[in-house]
Amino acid sequence: MTQPFILGVNYWPRRKAMYWWSNFDADEVREEFSIIADLGMQVVRLFLLWDDWQPTPDTVSAACLDNFGVVCDIAAEYNLKLDVTFFTGHMSGPNWSPGWLLDANAPAPSPHLQQLVSGGKVVPGAYRNMFHDPVALSAARLLLRSVVTRYKDHPGIWMWNLGNEPDLFAFPHRAPEGRAWVREMTALIKEIDPVHPVTCGLHVASLHEDNGLRINDVFAETDIAVMHGYPMYLPWARHNLDPDLVPYTCALVTALCGKPTLMEEWGGCTNTPGLPSEVWSWTAYGEPRTQFMASEEELAAYIEAVLPKLVEVGATGSMFWCFADYIEELWDKPPCSESKHERFFGLVRPDGSLKPHAAAIKRFAATKPMVNPTPKHQVTLDITAEAFYEDPAAHTIRLYQKYLEDYQL
Repeated sequence: MTQPFILGVNYWPRRKAMYWWSNFDADEVREEFSIIADLGMQVVRLFLLWDDWQPTPDTVSAACLDNFGVVCDIAAEYNLKLDVTFFTGHMSGPNWSPGWLLDANAPAPSPHLQQLVSGGKVVPGAYRNMFHDPVALSAARLLLRSVVTRYKDHPGIWMWNLGNEPDLFAFPHRAPEGRAWVREMTALIKEIDPVHPVTCGLHVASLHEDNGLRINDVFAETDIAVMHGYPMYLPWARHNLDPDLVPYTCALVTALCGKPTLMEEWGGCTNTPGLPSEVWSWTAYGEPRTQFMASEEELAAYIEAVLPKLVEVGATGSMFWCFADYIEELWDKPPCSESKHERFFGLVRPDGSLKPHAAAIKRFAATKPMVNPTPKHQVTLDITAEAFYEDPAAHTIRLYQKYLEDYQL
């Protein structure tokens, strides 16, 4: 049966960013959800910042639970559904850890730890591994039970999500242990709420390395397969706005796990309005950093090119990163202080005005796209998933070349 192609957006408020749960403003959410609905979107992905949600491992913040209910109510007012992401530790460069998980003597649980934030402040050291630490596992179960039990029947709920690129926060020691964690957490949710689907927000790193969260393992345990991808971050992209890379990653995920894939996070950061595309250079997290910043017009053309290609590969939907550029008052705080490009990923500018690609999305939404049950473009694996993970980066790049050649893209 044909189903609508989902359009959605990843959400942090433009005036609060990652600090909104600790400084909640319902009117702000209502104003911004109104814009999202007007653009023709159906789904908002939001993130339960773990540090705010569990002040201790054996409690869940009553204020956060109540405020989440307000967000659900506002979503329902605008006929929006929520993709609810638990255990948000990694976000936009820094890793945000609950204070009770910190351990100065612990080895870094992920090689991708760049900056550690806890209690809203940058702190030294590291933290225990969420996939293996008994206290973290118990806390995770409590958070799932508390949120899912209270809100499973709310009309604003669309999907439960076990993390945002969780390998950037911690690696499971081995792939079977990563799969076992996903199996346990999914089963716990399903025991409480057998109706709403469950996913886990994996990104292109799970196509590049064996990080303990393999595509075929994780999505064998969840209802929905998802992917996050950006050509401007990938040296094997043909160029910074390669319109075939994001659809290809969906096709590859589907080939690995056998399920149609939601492109849950993609988009691009934009240069100052009126300026052409250029590469910015600065020092981030103590290292030299360069980043392609698209002109607003070129990003709009990129978005317009990718959306129909996602339909062609059988993707189930598209969710953009992200809703808003952040106001200047946030630029001296994590993540904006170091990850300067993260200031400018929005559909809307800091003053709330729409960028050109927001209009492109609205035009596409007006066509009422449907999921393609017979994809025009596919990836055919010529190896097993086990063999793929013997050298995932090489196979991902090799299969992209074959994909481009097969369809002469």
